[in-house]
Amino acid sequence: MASPEETGVALITGASSGIGEALARRLGAARPVGLVARRAERLDALAGEIRRRGGRAVPFPCDVGEREEVHRAVVECEGTLGPVDLLVANAGTSENTLPASLNAARVERILRVNFLGAVYCVEAVLPGMLERDRGRLVAVSSLAGYGGLPLTAAYSASKGAMTNFFESLRIDLRGSGVGVTVVSPGYVRTAMTEGSPHSKPFLIEVEDAAERIERAIGEGKGSVAFPWPLAAFAWLARIFPRSLYDRLAGGVDRRKEG
Repeated sequence: MASPEETGVALITGASSGIGEALARRLGAARPVGLVARRAERLDALAGEIRRRGGRAVPFPCDVGEREEVHRAVVECEGTLGPVDLLVANAGTSENTLPASLNAARVERILRVNFLGAVYCVEAVLPGMLERDRGRLVAVSSLAGYGGLPLTAAYSASKGAMTNFFESLRIDLRGSGVGVTVVSPGYVRTAMTEGSPHSKPFLIEVEDAAERIERAIGEGKGSVAFPWPLAAFAWLARIFPRSLYDRLAGGVDRRKEG
């Protein structure tokens, strides 16, 4: 018999496109899914598609960068579908951070969506998971969280914070019945990466990424990073001399967005 963690309600942020959308389709085939993103019309269309396939999906439009909106969405989700047993914190945004035009407000926005948005979601669902002694928190972070990359100071910082936050939670929650999975993808073909002028080595398709994440959730893995050539480089780069890392990372195509 499948466990509640395998068939219970999943709440997916950033569900209107990219990895979140693809993962919602996969998870929605086996369990109720709450869909969170700002674009209500995209969520409505996705929820309708999942329902036509026999699944149960409900959209809960909100801005994950706003704490009150996140808590409201979780309350509405649990009131409609039931207790959240799986949180997929996937919502994210990115833009170039150029030293000559550094804007703290834009950096703050990236941090609020990519990092604090995930924290707000955990804050809202974790007490119930601990009370029920079951659940899983999934952080869709990035290999950029392993170290800073050119022109992405804000994005890399947000993903580094996200990775470390969830890894600390994974240690602290041992024995509680609540598991944590940290996902660190490399370049995935999504609208966000398609709009970037940088080179994208080992680019993978979004369905491939979603399948890997779904498998990691099902296997209860603590972490997963892909594709392996880029993940291996990112891991080894952490022990490189900083001067060598800077030269290698600085070889990325540094053309500015138009």
